[in-house]
Amino acid sequence: MFRVNDIFYSLQGEGRNTGRAAVFIRFAGCNLRCPFCDTDFDAYREMTDADILSAIAAYPSRFVVLTGGEPTLQVDEAFVDLLHSRGYEVAMESNGTRPAPRNLDWLTVSPKRSDERKLISDKWRQPDELKVVFDENTVPEALITQHSSLITHRSSLLYLQPCDTGDPQRNARIVAACVAYIKQHPQWRLSLQTHKLIDIP
Repeated sequence: MFRVNDIFYSLQGEGRNTGRAAVFIRFAGCNLRCPFCDTDFDAYREMTDADILSAIAAYPSRFVVLTGGEPTLQVDEAFVDLLHSRGYEVAMESNGTRPAPRNLDWLTVSPKRSDERKLISDKWRQPDELKVVFDENTVPEALITQHSSLITHRSSLLYLQPCDTGDPQRNARIVAACVAYIKQHPQWRLSLQTHKLIDIP
């Protein structure tokens, strides 16, 4: 039985897969409490794997994004295998503090500043992209250096995403600072929350 916050159909708004039609399965629960999180991850309904397959079958895309909350609290390789058996390409968005299933097709890790939690181990499934939420206080290199195993997978794409604070003036400062940082550190790429820019779920 899974605790599912929501299942919805939209476009992926962030990172390398921006613009792709995707079925999002948002799992409830998280082991972090980030102040900028836009998810009510405490609300959920219980669903079996059959319930989930039935719900996502209503949509034409075969690209599924497992998100949260923190999906690694519930999702295992058996569930990913089940999705694969039905012809789905499976991506996951994780905070990187727990092992992700190794059989994912795409893994996004969004590391958060957390002194008490060690991020992803070299023995875990390495990410395909890293997405750092950027505000005036973010120092991406310091965060990544602190957890150097995040960049041992050299094909990982490095994204900075301006933090949406809900304050337009502060957001404008953050975007400007983010752009300036990337111009000085061109190994990073800009990730915008395009779903918010065009006002879709």
